[in-house]
Amino acid sequence: MFTGIASHSENRGFTTIFHLIFEVEFCLLSDFLSSCHTWLISKSGVVSERLGKLTSAGGANRTKRGCEQMKRSKSKMAVRKWMAGTFTLTVLVTGCSNGGGETPSASSSSSSNAGAAASSLKVEIFDRGNTPQGYTITDSYLTRYVIDNFSKPNNIDVQFVPIPRSEEIAKLNVLMASGDDVPDIVFTYDQATFERYAEQGGLTDLTDLLNEHGQNLKTFLGDDTLEYGQVEGKQFAIPGKRTITARYSSWIRQDWLDALGMPMPATTDELYETLKAFKEKDPGETGGSVIPLGMTIEPGQLEPLLWSFVQPQNSLTTDEQLANRDYLPVLPGFKEGLRFMNKLYNEGLMSKDFGLDQDKKQLTQDIQSGKIGMFSDDYDNIYYNDAAYENLQANNPKAVLSPIDTYTNAEGLHAKPEYASNGLYIMIPKSSKHAAEAIKYLDWMSSTNVLIDMQNGVVGENYELKDGIPVVLENASQEAKDRIYNLGDIVIVANGRIAGDDEKNKEAFIYGMPTKYQEGVRQSMEFADTDTIAPVKFARPIESKTKYGTSLESKLDEMIVKTTMAAPDKFDSTFDTALEDYMSRGGKEVMDERTKAYTETK
Repeated sequence: MFTGIASHSENRGFTTIFHLIFEVEFCLLSDFLSSCHTWLISKSGVVSERLGKLTSAGGANRTKRGCEQMKRSKSKMAVRKWMAGTFTLTVLVTGCSNGGGETPSASSSSSSNAGAAASSLKVEIFDRGNTPQGYTITDSYLTRYVIDNFSKPNNIDVQFVPIPRSEEIAKLNVLMASGDDVPDIVFTYDQATFERYAEQGGLTDLTDLLNEHGQNLKTFLGDDTLEYGQVEGKQFAIPGKRTITARYSSWIRQDWLDALGMPMPATTDELYETLKAFKEKDPGETGGSVIPLGMTIEPGQLEPLLWSFVQPQNSLTTDEQLANRDYLPVLPGFKEGLRFMNKLYNEGLMSKDFGLDQDKKQLTQDIQSGKIGMFSDDYDNIYYNDAAYENLQANNPKAVLSPIDTYTNAEGLHAKPEYASNGLYIMIPKSSKHAAEAIKYLDWMSSTNVLIDMQNGVVGENYELKDGIPVVLENASQEAKDRIYNLGDIVIVANGRIAGDDEKNKEAFIYGMPTKYQEGVRQSMEFADTDTIAPVKFARPIESKTKYGTSLESKLDEMIVKTTMAAPDKFDSTFDTALEDYMSRGGKEVMDERTKAYTETK
């Protein structure tokens, strides 16, 4: 008879109390309300107000009638007092056991998470401006997969926060400075940005959380990859695992070689003779616009050539040499590499405006139009649909690009740098109150079944299995392709497709390419993975690199362009002046700090 006093939306616990009172004809309402008063006030001001009205009005009359009935039978009163005490204790214990929290709704799941208020987790996502029609950056096939397979089972409300890819570091800096507005999971590819946040105390130490909630994650990444997220022994980032560390390959116009009756050049010296023949005989019939060697100011074109002149790694013995064995500008032989580029430039054997091509657009256009005879790049770049090779063959169906590993050092090795085993630096800001949920999310994502589902889509529609390896269906519908259009920006624990061990991962990548290019991808990947030089790993950030890194990159580009374009008789003086300027503007400080950090690590 008291059910209507407190509305369902105002306080379910309060309504429950009165249902119990009604069922046992509780006549000691005033005493009971007094004993509960403090707890009920803490629950709701509205309830407190209703309590006052109840006690002073209808409740008093009902209590009076109930007490008159009690006088008729002392034994009946004793029973009712016992029942009243029992239910009072039960309700009070129930209310207190929830810590003052909301009572679970009747529709809550019966699982272990039933009734608990959902915790939240905000996750950064790159917005590249390429979202297919029918989706938004925060509502897509993959975000829904996360909601259905992680959020709901774990009662964690995952919300994706878009960050423009082209502005990611600037936007991230603003968010990190804001404190409250920053997502619980943020990431960057930039090592200096990660190290700066760690040094400034802006990141959560994940060491204990990883041990408690991240067993899948630890197994998936392995100690070698995890170390890239550590600063002085503490885990301040979860590095994404790079499945393939191979980096650069080179290609040559096989049809030009065939037309000239020339063999594939096997060394840097042989390549020089081949480039001269391309210029003099123009086998591509470009009408004099032939570019024997395609070049830009980007690492993908520069580094394979320059590393072929660097002193071999096994000849480096001092701490300074070993600490800087991947620091190209200070290595013995770097100058001779630039001298070779100077020779090519002055003889008209390489791209004339290479110093202006900072985004490879001109290089790509020249490849597609059939002007370039040989070039270097990331081992997979030319093979994607609507990429340089496909467009070249659309313009010239007889054109053939063959992978080549021709740059050779003094030991006959094809030296070239490789990637570190990490991709993204995944970070949890110090201000986050949901670090445990963040690690649980990354741990869930790193399980094999989740990785295969999220990276490949729907079996039979997006992919099929070949020897246990997911193989992309070339005839997949556009709808199927759109499902996983941004898989790399959501599946952040992996940089590259996961199919098992390293060999299976490579095969999975190759199978993901157009069938007609798969053998080319396989060969260029093999070349890119030959005689590689791993980056030096330090136990602490190189602060001088963080301080001078951007300006030194500009100085290095300036050095390369000036020395390459200098008149041959001015080369030495131009290089010496540029190197002195580079070292005085932070290069020497970086080299010295690397040496010190290396000796500390030893």
